[in-house]
This record gives sequence, structure tokens and C-alpha cells, in this order.
Amino acid sequence: MSFSRRLLPFLLSGMLAAPVPALAGGFYLQEQSPKETGRALSGGAAAGDDPSTIYFNPSAMTQLPGIQTSVGGVILSATAQQSNRGSSRSVPGLPVSVPVTGNDGGNPFAKVIPIPSFYATAQVSDRLWLGLGVNAPFGLKLDYDESYFGRYDSLHTDLKTYNIQPSAAYKLTDNLSIGGGVDVQYVKVKLTNALPQLSPLLADGHASVEGDDLSVGWNAGLFYTTGDTNFGVHYRSRMTHNLKGDQTISGLVGPLATANGTFDANAPLELPDIVTVSMMHRLTPKLRAMLTARWYNWSVFRAITINTATGASVKEMHYHDSYSVSAGGEYDVSDRLTLRAGTMFDRTPTNPQFLTTRVPDGDRVWLSGGATWNMSSAMALNLSYAHTFVEKANIIRPDHYYPAPATVTTTTLSSASGNADQLAASLTVRF
Repeated sequence: MSFSRRLLPFLLSGMLAAPVPALAGGFYLQEQSPKETGRALSGGAAAGDDPSTIYFNPSAMTQLPGIQTSVGGVILSATAQQSNRGSSRSVPGLPVSVPVTGNDGGNPFAKVIPIPSFYATAQVSDRLWLGLGVNAPFGLKLDYDESYFGRYDSLHTDLKTYNIQPSAAYKLTDNLSIGGGVDVQYVKVKLTNALPQLSPLLADGHASVEGDDLSVGWNAGLFYTTGDTNFGVHYRSRMTHNLKGDQTISGLVGPLATANGTFDANAPLELPDIVTVSMMHRLTPKLRAMLTARWYNWSVFRAITINTATGASVKEMHYHDSYSVSAGGEYDVSDRLTLRAGTMFDRTPTNPQFLTTRVPDGDRVWLSGGATWNMSSAMALNLSYAHTFVEKANIIRPDHYYPAPATVTTTTLSSASGNADQLAASLTVRF
């Protein structure tokens, strides 16, 4: 096999296999309902008081009479800081590594990240409900400066998903309902990073990969109410994507120049099963308490395989199963005004041994508050705010490029910190 043919899988392994799994872990967007944002998602599968229940537990649609729609979104403002702790790279033929210098990359996140959503429910009979949800459960866009010290790990990330969920619910008894839906999900990804030359004195090369896929999953749930207490259980299936597209390598010189060009590539991407268990209890006619726990089956994400015409490369990632727990409450100040608040602990699924600057992720704690203003019996405005505290992380990211004797190992050492603010609003209309 020629040197150029042996070179391509190593480039793919360094460029694709490291970042893509981290995207899936750090880019799950909890913010699928402006109303739920105000109570830190504690209503979950049991609240059944808004059309967004289509996403959290479609069986609770049986609590929504007539036809109802909810349209809105969450504006996410995130910040992240990276500090160089001694990043370095090897030089083929030399027994020592040299420092990788550069700036801190700036704040990589866009100033405003919109997360839109739309839900509609319709009571067909006294037993049957139909619904439709449209949202974006994964997605983020970030850019580091070209001279960033972690440029061999990541520069640009753009991940978008669009999820359409037709659903149905059936009331088995006055207390018990079942429901489910089909998830049609489109994903599109573009990632870039710098490539090291054999000599650190030369300008970097550049790598870019992009691809998309359309896949189908499903979800189902149960809802039970005693009148004063609601219980909900919901299961969302894993999504199995196979991203297809191309990767482009440019700017490599010397013996590496044969790897420059554009090539077909594909990469499987597994998104985890999610189980939600929720309870809502009316403490008084005006006061309600809510509790939700979620489990994410991230252990299905053990590795990512990159397939090209020259072969396959496998990168082990060893994600952990994760969970979140949220608690919240609501108080009806009057027939028109409801106030709510909540908090959530959200455990990161990432493995400390495989962290990446592409997703500077850590455990998260939410504090949130919100209100609903009933403008009339047919229309309500929901407003919410949440602040997310993200645990600091120490990143040690080794990546290996090119086959021996030209192998270059880059080690990104970074201290990452950040937080996020959310502003959310939705309009609910009842017919």
C-alpha cells in the first residue's frame, strides 16, 4: 500500500473519531419547552399541562381538551474559556516534544443560539388524542480563532438536528392513558481542525468533514392520575445515524501533500435511549410540587468507526451512562398569573480520559424561574429564565496523525470553564 493510502485513515482517525462522539454527549439540548424551562424540566412526563408534553410524554396529551398549540423557543447564551496548560506536539525523528502556542480561542459560542419548538394536540374523541411536535434535540455552533492553541483538536463545529414527532394518545380509563410517537430526525454536521506539518516551523494544514443523515426512532409512555397526583413514565429510543458526506484535507506539504484532496466518508452516530420518570402532586388547590428523574443510556456509545475507500479506523470513547434529577414547584397567584421555579442536576456522560475542546463539558446545575400569564381562556404566554453552572474540566486530549515514521502526536492540555443563560418564551393557544 502506498504512503498516501496508509495516510488517509490516520488523518480520519485524528480528525473525526475524536470530536464526533463528544458532540453527541455535550450537545443534547434539554430545552425542548419554554414552560418546562421555568421549572427546570421537573414537570417532565407527569405535568400534562402544555402541548410540549408531546416530547416529554405523549400519553399525557389526554389532559389537554380540544385543540391546543404551543409555539416558541429558547434563546441560549453560553460562554466558555480555555486556558493552555502546556499543549505540545511531537516532531518525527526527535525524542522531544515542542510547545503548541496560540491564543485562548476566544468565546467559541455564538452570542445567541436559538432552540425553536412547535407542538399541537387535538382531541379526536373522548378517548383518542393526536399530536405533532417539531423541535431540535441536538445542536450547537462554535468557532475558535484560527491561532487557538487547541486548533489541532478543534476549530469549527456546526451541528444541527431537526426532529418531527407525530404522536397519539389513548385514554384506557379515566385514570390511565397510553401514548407514543415516531421520531423522524435529520442531522447535519460540519467539523474542522488544523493539521500539524512534519515540521512545527511550517504553517498548519487544514481538515474539514461534513455529512448528514435522516433516521427514524420511536417513543412511548404511560400516564396515571389520581386527581391530585400524576405519575408519568416515558421511553425514547436510541437514534442510529449513519452520516454520509466528504472530508477535505488541504495545505499539507512535503511527503504529506499526497493526502490533500476531497474524499467520500461516512461515520455511524449512536444517540442514546432516554427513560423519564415523573411525579406531580397538588399540595393545595393553588400549589403544585414536581419531581423528575431521567436516565441516558450513553454506554451504547463506546466507539466511533470512520469508513473510507481506504479502510476503517476505530476510536474508543467509553462514554458513561448519565442521569439528571430535577425538582420544581408552581403557585397560582390568581386565575391569570402562575409563578414557577426549579433546579436540576445534570450529570455529564463524557469520560475524563477522552475530553475534547470541541465540547468542554462537565456536570451541570440549573436554577430557573418562570411565569404564565393567561391573557384569556384561549391564550397564555409563558416566560422563563434559567442559569446553568457548568463544572470546570481539565482536558488532556492526545491525537495521533500519520503512519510511522511520520507520526505526529499532538497533546492538547486545557483548563475549561463556562456557564449558560437561557431566556424562553412560548404562546399557547386553545381552540
